[in-house]
Amino acid sequence: MLVAPMRLARQAGAVLLWAATMSRGLFAQSLPASPDSMRLRGVELRYVLPEPLFDNTPAAEPIKALYVNAWAFGSNKLEHLVRLADSTEINAFVVDVKDDTGCLLYPSEVKVAQEIGATRCVRTKDVRSRLDTLLAHDIYPIARIVVAKDPLLAEHRSRWSVQHREGGLWRDRIGIAWVDAYNDSVWIYAALLAEEAVRLGFKEVQFDYVRFPDEPKEAMAEAIFPARRARETQRMGVQAGIAILTNRIQPLGVPVTFDIFGLTSAATGDLGIGQVWEDFITAADVVLPMVYPSHYYRGSYGLAWPNGEPYRVVHNALSEAIQRSSPFAQAAIIRPYLQAFTLGRRKPRYTPHEIREQIRAAEELGIKTWVLWNPRSVYQRDSLRPYKDGVTVTSGDQ
Repeated sequence: MLVAPMRLARQAGAVLLWAATMSRGLFAQSLPASPDSMRLRGVELRYVLPEPLFDNTPAAEPIKALYVNAWAFGSNKLEHLVRLADSTEINAFVVDVKDDTGCLLYPSEVKVAQEIGATRCVRTKDVRSRLDTLLAHDIYPIARIVVAKDPLLAEHRSRWSVQHREGGLWRDRIGIAWVDAYNDSVWIYAALLAEEAVRLGFKEVQFDYVRFPDEPKEAMAEAIFPARRARETQRMGVQAGIAILTNRIQPLGVPVTFDIFGLTSAATGDLGIGQVWEDFITAADVVLPMVYPSHYYRGSYGLAWPNGEPYRVVHNALSEAIQRSSPFAQAAIIRPYLQAFTLGRRKPRYTPHEIREQIRAAEELGIKTWVLWNPRSVYQRDSLRPYKDGVTVTSGDQ
């Protein structure tokens, strides 16, 4: 079950022709919003690509992954998950290196992490041996790093944080403080952690919460973003963050990937969080739209109950994603996050049938790579195809 390397950077970067220089001195990877140019923080950038930045040839064996939270990775539960991968089509784990608490998977040497206490709430102290276990079982390790939802960083670096207009830190509906996504330091911190994860042995870096808070307008009206420049939009803030991350990680020779809202592929704007499909698929190796049926509103795709229609929701959402990417010759690989959990008052329980229906929808569209998400990292074996003697077995072969 050997996983071939993902696309690697073919050259150090694009040749950028600047119409003006950034006052903060931020070098920005070209992130085209159109085939000709884009505007980043109010500055128009024009670019020339002498040759494609990436080799778009798919991996010999598409990534089929499980999300593994930090607690599961650092506990005896990892052994069970490895056995599950050994006997099924799973060939990769997405592991929390920094989750949405701000805590880290392992003791970090990054100075900021040490100063804010992120190394005092680590989930494991033997990360290297655990990574060695994954590699020994041909499991491709992906480091997940949450960016903007980091209450630990927000509490200890208030000048990097979203402020309340009446004083103190702004907090979301459940009382969590967020960092200011307009602040370059926030993105640099995430990049430093990613660089460290790669040195430890992770083969790919996946950034999540690359966005602004998804809160009601009334709540956002109370928020002040200290690093925001005049006329700077949320989209510009996210574009600048993508540029920082890609420019720092691509030279390491590992894929740079981003989790984004599933609705991004259908939205005409930025969903109020700064995410625009084209900004990601023109900069990343892989984009991971979170197309969880439980997260779609009643009436989406004409469905009265999207949560009860996993095949149709995923098929429609990914069809839109493919169409949205089609004008770009070097668009990122689409690797959806699929729902492997039960949510909502009017459920169905997400049994192996509902999970396989989502996988079927993706694969019928030619998307052979995906990640299953369960926040508790609990997965049902019957959701997955068996893997015997080096061959993934279809239902007809059993």
